Amino acid sequence: MSTNASAISRLIVAERPSLLRFVRRIVGSGAGAEDVTQSLWLRVQRIAEDPPITNQRAYLYRLAANLAIDHLKVETRRSQIEIEAQALLWGCDEALAADRVVIASDTLTRVEAAALALPEQTRRVFELHRYEGLSQRAVAERLGVSTTTVEKHMRRAMRLLAAARDGGAGK
Repeated sequence: MSTNASAISRLIVAERPSLLRFVRRIVGSGAGAEDVTQSLWLRVQRIAEDPPITNQRAYLYRLAANLAIDHLKVETRRSQIEIEAQALLWGCDEALAADRVVIASDTLTRVEAAALALPEQTRRVFELHRYEGLSQRAVAERLGVSTTTVEKHMRRAMRLLAAARDGGAGK
């Protein structure tokens, strides 16, 4: 360990109560201050010998402030991510949830209307394939048409339903 590191390590021990109060004012919690002080100890162990640090106390407190600010930024971002995740998972944002319900209801109404408006053969192919889970080959056999015809009807149905979902009229 360098002379700088050992001298500042001794200073951390001597200044610990004052250092904890200083860091606690920045991070806002005792546990956070303890975490920062531990990080500070580890960081100090890597201080190089050269150049010699003339004002070790000022250096220690500047390093502590920088680590505390970094800790605060990380915790703030972690908290924001947690809030966003909870909102996405559990729908905590009531206004956003209400908007989504209205939009989803409107979209569902458009898609249902478009499904009912599909040409008879296209709607039958779509229902057998998507709702009843039949393969395209099984649908073709049941309806007495080729698989190419089934594929054509499925493409048409998907195109019209997608257009309805996206708010367009489709073709």
